[in-house]
Amino acid sequence: MVRSQRCHHIAAIVGILFFTFGGRLDASDAVENRPNIIVILSDDHGYADLSCQKMVTDVRTPHIDSLAQNGARFTAAYVTAPQCSPSRAAILTGKYQQRFGLDEISMCPLPLEEITLAERLQELGYRTGMVGKWHLSPNAVSLDWARENLPGIQVGRNGRVNIPVERALEFYPDKQGFGQYFAGEIQQYFVNFEFDQGALSNEGRWKYVPGHRIDIQTQAAVQFIKNNYEEPFFLYVGYYGPHVPLQATPDRLARFPDAPNERRRYGLSMIAAIDDGVGEIVRSLSSFGLLENSMIFFTSDNGAPLKLTKPDDPIGQGGPVWDGSLNDPWLGEKGMLAEGGIRVPFVFQWPKRVPKGTVVGEPVSTLDIAATSLSAVGVEDAQGLDGVDLLDYVTGPNENLPQRQLFWTFWNQSAVRSGDWKYLRLGDAREFLLNLNSDPEESSNLIDKHPEIAQQLEDQLVEWAEGMEPAGVPGGRPNSQEKAWYGHYFDQK
Repeated sequence: MVRSQRCHHIAAIVGILFFTFGGRLDASDAVENRPNIIVILSDDHGYADLSCQKMVTDVRTPHIDSLAQNGARFTAAYVTAPQCSPSRAAILTGKYQQRFGLDEISMCPLPLEEITLAERLQELGYRTGMVGKWHLSPNAVSLDWARENLPGIQVGRNGRVNIPVERALEFYPDKQGFGQYFAGEIQQYFVNFEFDQGALSNEGRWKYVPGHRIDIQTQAAVQFIKNNYEEPFFLYVGYYGPHVPLQATPDRLARFPDAPNERRRYGLSMIAAIDDGVGEIVRSLSSFGLLENSMIFFTSDNGAPLKLTKPDDPIGQGGPVWDGSLNDPWLGEKGMLAEGGIRVPFVFQWPKRVPKGTVVGEPVSTLDIAATSLSAVGVEDAQGLDGVDLLDYVTGPNENLPQRQLFWTFWNQSAVRSGDWKYLRLGDAREFLLNLNSDPEESSNLIDKHPEIAQQLEDQLVEWAEGMEPAGVPGGRPNSQEKAWYGHYFDQK
């Protein structure tokens, strides 16, 4: 979309809020008493690794546990993809990423015409901030985008391209509704504000920041709150952890002397750093009297990579290795549409509205973050988004979430969950029908016992996929990685 069309879309956001969302805004909620909204996203963080999940005994996350104790914890929460970029695109837009053709990392960037939650809230007067990992710009494997937009670009022998920095910056957070940003993963950040400085720069600039990356990202998040506490704000914190390469401070490593191996010890230390950061963010909100009316979502972008057997590879090693996190009790890992790849920790605290200690067992999606946030600021009907408003179901007595289907496509895999049933398909090679109530660990394929249920779910999946981009359920032969995963997890139980 050309830049003039982009401007037209931004100018139309208010109209979209009123018409696409059916939206009348309640003045008292939307103007006089608007909540702050904080979305905290960890990276490759498995379901087991919050101590409030009570799945393992070695993880310690007291600050995130406190969010759950003082709010709601969702035990069947799903991302829309077992990979970071598509999952993040869905969280920020509130729409299945397949609606705009971002089904995997190679399909980046997030199209500029897609309207993000930040843009919607910015139009309602919110200050908007982004900290940490972005990963929605064109990247080294965005070959289709590169061939279309960078004529003559050379593809290396490794199948990758070098995207010019200035072209990647065209898709950075400031182009998607974030007025303030401290975007980066380890030491290099693209920023328009500084630590201990309230003044904003009109232009972003690169900044090298030494130190532990999680602590850097926490410091930036806290600084954003200091800069903006007098007005309602939306803050998106993309912690780059426990994603590899693993990094830990000596004091945090010392908290886990009994870890079974070094990768687990480092993974626990990185999760502890994130938890410490959540504590700092909560303390900052409290110091300005904001905690009571602040919505805080914490979740992960996908399950942990396990490299099948969780080998204790050298700590300095990056790439497709175990990051020390665990998906227990679920089967599978990052990249798979088995539960271990897509079922994630998810907690939501809003002291003003959400009862303490709420536990929700019905399936929910990270798509619901945008719909819930817009409802909270007074948009009455979130039509046009793919999520649902969770507020009625965590604040009302004896309320149940509506029956709905959740859908996935990734690489040569596709799946749908409806109620207790899940239909999972691996290209044209294999089909599974799983009952997640009686068999949450996906150990029994019931497709021969209940072919009519499998057919019904497959029909729903096919119908949904026909409306996506590209259209249709993935078919063909699984790739070598998928063969290894499904052979290991489903054939060796």
